[in-house]
Amino acid sequence: MFDSFRSFDIDVDDDVTIHGVIGGRGPPLLLLHGHPQTHVIWHRLAPRLADHFTVVATDLRGYGDSSKPYGDDEHVAYSKRTMSLDQVRVMQTFGIESFFICGHDRGGRVAHRLALDYPDRVRKLMTLDIAPTLAMYEQTDLAFATAYWHWFFLIQPSPLPESWIEAAPKDYVTRIMGRRHAGLAQFDPRAIAEYQRCLALPGAAHGLCEDYRASRTIDLEHDRADRDTGRHLSVPLKVLWGEFGTIERCFDALAEWHAVSNNSVVGSALNCGHYLPEEAPDAVFQQLIDFMR
Repeated sequence: MFDSFRSFDIDVDDDVTIHGVIGGRGPPLLLLHGHPQTHVIWHRLAPRLADHFTVVATDLRGYGDSSKPYGDDEHVAYSKRTMSLDQVRVMQTFGIESFFICGHDRGGRVAHRLALDYPDRVRKLMTLDIAPTLAMYEQTDLAFATAYWHWFFLIQPSPLPESWIEAAPKDYVTRIMGRRHAGLAQFDPRAIAEYQRCLALPGAAHGLCEDYRASRTIDLEHDRADRDTGRHLSVPLKVLWGEFGTIERCFDALAEWHAVSNNSVVGSALNCGHYLPEEAPDAVFQQLIDFMR
């Protein structure tokens, strides 16, 4: 699905290798995926973006064909600070010191932290269908908890959620993704098969759960420390979300991002649900090109 790209596996730590693909020409653009997916979410966008950018699309640690280290009690191994450092090291391996970045869902949270911790490396930031993690947890209500029930399931102590996912990883993918706005018809069957293959890999269920456990614990500590010290995003930011998704129903996305940014924030809802890169690739492509041109 990425015929013009070459794959890579880069050691970013003693026991962590990040898998991904790279291709194209022009200024560097890092693409980060969400749950329960892999870099394959960009298959409808990456070939077109490669005419304008040097595109790097990775599997986050714990996902896809990247390493899945066992989580520690503090969930440091899956903090967004640790996961963002993975991505900085990937880009450094290619000799890239500063880059554009676009992240969907979980990848958007990694991108948010990366832009906070390494502002000199991020030229511009785009997030897809998220509000800041701290705002989402602090504003949880019945509507949000019902729609994003998996947030509260996946943070339960190991091995409860892992055992359920490992019992039926293919079913987990189709049920999680199929319950959203447009069902499963919007997805390329090859992409679904890849998400299912990867979630069935040893350690994948644990990595996925640890990502969410970190967001409930250490990531909130980091976010509160930023808020308490007035440390905000300093890079230009565009936020896009689905008109038929939970962000639109439960949050004022622009207001929440303005609250954590000292730079310009623009954005809007697109005519789709949660999975913007696969539901609305044409609109995302144009928005990205216009913003990062």
